[in-house]
Amino acid sequence: MSRETLSLSAPSDEQVYMYVSALEGGHPSLAFCLRHSKSDKRVVFDLGIRRDIKEFAPAATERFLPTVKQTVAESLKAGGLGVQPSSVDVVVLSHLDLNHVGDPSLFTTAEFVLGEGSKKALADLGSCPNPTAFTSVRVPEDRLRSITTLDLNVVIGPYPCAMDIFGDGSIWILLGVDSAHHPDLITGAMQIAYRVDPNTCSVTCVHEDKEAAEENIRRMRSLLEVPRAQVLISHDIYWCQEKKNKDVFLPYIIPPLIVQ
Repeated sequence: MSRETLSLSAPSDEQVYMYVSALEGGHPSLAFCLRHSKSDKRVVFDLGIRRDIKEFAPAATERFLPTVKQTVAESLKAGGLGVQPSSVDVVVLSHLDLNHVGDPSLFTTAEFVLGEGSKKALADLGSCPNPTAFTSVRVPEDRLRSITTLDLNVVIGPYPCAMDIFGDGSIWILLGVDSAHHPDLITGAMQIAYRVDPNTCSVTCVHEDKEAAEENIRRMRSLLEVPRAQVLISHDIYWCQEKKNKDVFLPYIIPPLIVQ
């Protein structure tokens, strides 16, 4: 796909956008708080890890016990802008792994946005390829919005399936789902780890669909070539180290890229 095809539209006087701030989500997870430039609606993308995660995902924490110095809810409150979990309008959960779902119960008025796969997992965790990665945490069904293939009806850049969540071009949900667990996967310095069974030739991978994950990584890599486009992933350890103690976490915003 050409660079010209991936270029972003020029800014306009009436353009709406989101102010984006990073949130601590427990190591090694980031979350993001977004504020609509006109309506002032608050969106939180992912809820990180809850402090008492061992109680809710005992099988997973036998092999991985994350460090949670500050939860997403605590990060919102510490931002000093009066943002409480109860005042958030929308929570988007990329998927239901234990280091992304956090504690939904604190977001008492928010609409929860999930993909179809996550909705299926909520109904039957046993249907997932790796159920131990999930927690017993539930999201409120009366405030649940499930994204279907009919919602993902817009092409944006290299992504053939996207949804304009507010209908004004301010924020798009793309079909991606945790494809890159390390920034080196996006640059190409690292490849997805997998194992081939010598007897059955079956492939075991952290991703349910290795080929789909690789294609999504290629799409993210192509965005690196687009002026004014920033690619941030929840597990970007390099970005976290570089921005540690910098003014990118709430109440500050991640500054836009300036094209000379």
